[in-house]
Amino acid sequence: MASVTIDRMRKVYDDDGGDIVAVSDLDIEIRDGEFLVLVGPSGCGKSTTLRCIAGLESVSEGTIAIGDDIVTDKNPRERNIAMVFQNYALYPHMTARENMSFGLKMSGEYTDSEIEDRVESAAELMGIEPLLEKRPGELSGGQQQRVALGRAIVRDPAVFLMDEPLSNLDAKLRTQMRTELQSLQSELGTTTVYVTHDQTEAMTMADRIAILNDGELQQIGSPLECYYAPANRFVAGFIGSPSMNFLDMSVDGETLRHDSFTLPVMPSLTDTIGGMQSVTLGIRPEDVILEKGATEEADAIEATVDVVEPMGDLSYVYLTVGTTEITATVEGERVFTAGETVVMRFPDDRLHLFETETGEAVRTRTVPEDRSVQGGGIAG
Repeated sequence: MASVTIDRMRKVYDDDGGDIVAVSDLDIEIRDGEFLVLVGPSGCGKSTTLRCIAGLESVSEGTIAIGDDIVTDKNPRERNIAMVFQNYALYPHMTARENMSFGLKMSGEYTDSEIEDRVESAAELMGIEPLLEKRPGELSGGQQQRVALGRAIVRDPAVFLMDEPLSNLDAKLRTQMRTELQSLQSELGTTTVYVTHDQTEAMTMADRIAILNDGELQQIGSPLECYYAPANRFVAGFIGSPSMNFLDMSVDGETLRHDSFTLPVMPSLTDTIGGMQSVTLGIRPEDVILEKGATEEADAIEATVDVVEPMGDLSYVYLTVGTTEITATVEGERVFTAGETVVMRFPDDRLHLFETETGEAVRTRTVPEDRSVQGGGIAG
């Protein structure tokens, strides 16, 4: 096991004389034994970062260290890493046993009996002993993924690198494999860098998540830190489903004004927005309070129900206030119908505020103390 240190890494591609910056001045310290997830939209630089750690891409500037060893200019086989790919990359003419042992045989560092012991041990850990004599074409997607993971485990690497390894699985199996991967990483204690565009995977699996956009690191922290205390509007909108609601508001003394409604400024917000002319208000769908019937209270906002999506235990309610769309999440047994007029409230202690121009957070929620650590137990 080892830590991974990325120091001011920059990756630039030459596109017919023009530079394309894939990763810009990236600084990340991945702790020994940590499960770190790189997450972000397509093209944000997460897979490029993983490939640079693996040595499959050269680094334009900066350094990468695994433990105390600077590996920036070393080839992949000198880095003591094992990689699990999206497409499994199994040799179709080899059995599962042969696929798992191939890398060890090619290294020339192990005897046949040592290889056999490693393969059997990994197969037992992954629960695939009965599959060892089968070829990939005889295996399901989940079984192929387990073989690919077993092939990485037999290497006993300092670092696991995983590039969207669950994206080819169906939804139910993907959920199952998420749990299995968490348990496996916890049992092995191997430093793991995992790439995904799926924020649900990031939230449920990681000790910490690093959120990238346009090649730049937006925030790194525990999943709940990024959820409750996003560093900026991008993180707030990317983490969480349905996405956070955003409303552009002007500041008028002790009132926040929207095109279609006004909100009184609570005492707890007065100092935060003092001197500001405008602000972007953010509130998560589950924090929007919906009520039926009219009210004259100052913080009440009338809205029209457009669409209701029943999800079972929850329902997503899509509303319109003037020309602005708002999403609310309510308990599944509560009934709302399209065209109905309802009253919304935004609880003061659930509001997020962002600078209108930069998107930087000026006010977020506090992570509940009993939820500050999750997953593998490493807090940000």
